[in-house]
Amino acid sequence: MAIKPIRKKWKSEMTDRERFKAQMHYRPVDRCFNMEFGYWEENFTQWRIFRENGIKNNWQADAFFNFDRMETISGRLWLMPSFPHEVIEETESYRIVRNGDGLIAQENKLKSSIPHYIGSSVVTPDDWLKVKKEKLNPDNPERRFDSEDIEYLKEQHPPDRDYPLCIHCGSMIGKIRDMLTFEGLAYACFDYPEMVEDMVETCCRIVEDSLDMLLPHFDFDLASGWEDICFKNGPIVSVDFFEKVVMPRYKRIRKKLDEFGIDLWYTDCDGDVRPILPAMLEGGINCLFPFEVNGCAHPSVLFDEYGQQLRIMGGVDKMALGAGRKAIDDYLETLVPLVARGGYIPFCDHRCPPNVTEDDYLYYLDRKEELFGLK
Repeated sequence: MAIKPIRKKWKSEMTDRERFKAQMHYRPVDRCFNMEFGYWEENFTQWRIFRENGIKNNWQADAFFNFDRMETISGRLWLMPSFPHEVIEETESYRIVRNGDGLIAQENKLKSSIPHYIGSSVVTPDDWLKVKKEKLNPDNPERRFDSEDIEYLKEQHPPDRDYPLCIHCGSMIGKIRDMLTFEGLAYACFDYPEMVEDMVETCCRIVEDSLDMLLPHFDFDLASGWEDICFKNGPIVSVDFFEKVVMPRYKRIRKKLDEFGIDLWYTDCDGDVRPILPAMLEGGINCLFPFEVNGCAHPSVLFDEYGQQLRIMGGVDKMALGAGRKAIDDYLETLVPLVARGGYIPFCDHRCPPNVTEDDYLYYLDRKEELFGLK
């Protein structure tokens, strides 16, 4: 459906693509790249501006608020086919399902929340070998991009586009966590280390094959990944495991990106990434997203330590957004020097939660434009 924006696009002298590339490479820009990460599902029913304008998802919200544009192309990087969705039990307040990753989860029907995972379809090496053969075969022809696929994508993202285009590099360990559960991965690293490394290797090979199919056909501006293996007390795998098993696979992907001039690579990982950040940087990941403040630190702390070898996207404390306009003002003021130095794009440090009122959120967007827009 056609989305009628509620806000004017920030005044500009550069294209979104020119601005993004310059800002993330510490070069002068006309203004800050303007983006957000999205919203909880409840926001689409609780916020009047979303309800009255028919905004039902994050893609529509981006157009509704007239944010700068960024697009991503992804290969077929995970289970093919996925596990069939199955409802095992259901009551008035919850349902127990088997999801596409094979996890058995209890979902709260009364409010939006992270499901409580109570079982996995992969526990032992025998389970893994079965799933690997049936659902993670790198040679599965359905993972291929034929000439028609490539031509369609070229039509969607032409060389003269005015927005940055991202190539998705999947997950080396985060989706494995999704398959095994938090506890399952923690135990498997000690009980079945060879199995876990084979899982990481399989994910890496699928990503490498995808990059070989896509990189020659597009002038990508950046790469992305998804790990989500940290919480407020650090990573759920040991630093030693990450350095010995995950980082070498990052280096293989980085080599392919370098061959096509893609020097910016971010990964989406919540929580405190600091214990594994040196290994991420050595492996080739040089940008953090969406950088949760309370689970980690203020972005300035990491910039002080790592300088221009690191970039950050996110880092606007969602707690400040929910604490009223003075808290919003105070926090945004701490980001002014970071935006000015470059290598940093501010937005809410995860999906914006529904405790943030729509009026305060609009105020936040206004203040961002006043502080970081074209003067």
